[in-house]
Amino acid sequence: MVIFVAQIKPTNSQLCKQTIVPFLLSIFATRGPESYLGESVSMAEHMEQSAACATEDHASDELVIAALLHDIGHFISDFPLDALEKGADNFHEDAGALILEQFYPAAISEPVKLHVAAKRYLCTVQPDYRDKLSAASINSYNLQGGKMNAQEVQAFEANPHHQAAIKLRHYDDDGKIKDRNIYKVEHYSSLLIELLK
Repeated sequence: MVIFVAQIKPTNSQLCKQTIVPFLLSIFATRGPESYLGESVSMAEHMEQSAACATEDHASDELVIAALLHDIGHFISDFPLDALEKGADNFHEDAGALILEQFYPAAISEPVKLHVAAKRYLCTVQPDYRDKLSAASINSYNLQGGKMNAQEVQAFEANPHHQAAIKLRHYDDDGKIKDRNIYKVEHYSSLLIELLK
């Protein structure tokens, strides 16, 4: 974990309350069009669709933004985007949460941090949930630890944000539809600013 934290980019000194939103928007513009390997949408489309799913579910503003930013960690660490496809866990949930928790409330950063654990949790407590996952998501599930043991289940359920993370997990799963008409990230700019700590 210590090695991983050292790999996070950019450094804390490069980000502040005034620069975090432009930074996030620039990630969507420059890295978002990259392929979401194994899926029929780009990374930006996937995150935007996840936010649309949260909006359609009448989720809180915080959970909508968590859905929008849940995979941002793919772009802010030294791990290549295709790390999972090449058999290495990239810990993108931790990378994203480490940046977001500096600027946003736990209602945003914690579901982001827990969205991978939520997949493992659901596969453990609802065995038929795994059948709904895409092939790429099953591959990453196996690399990210597979089923939880009893202690992991207990720890996940003890987190006050675990229910939000489960909802986010479902938005994540549903945000992979080719050519779906949804709002782009710029639509959420004012909310990204409003929710800053």
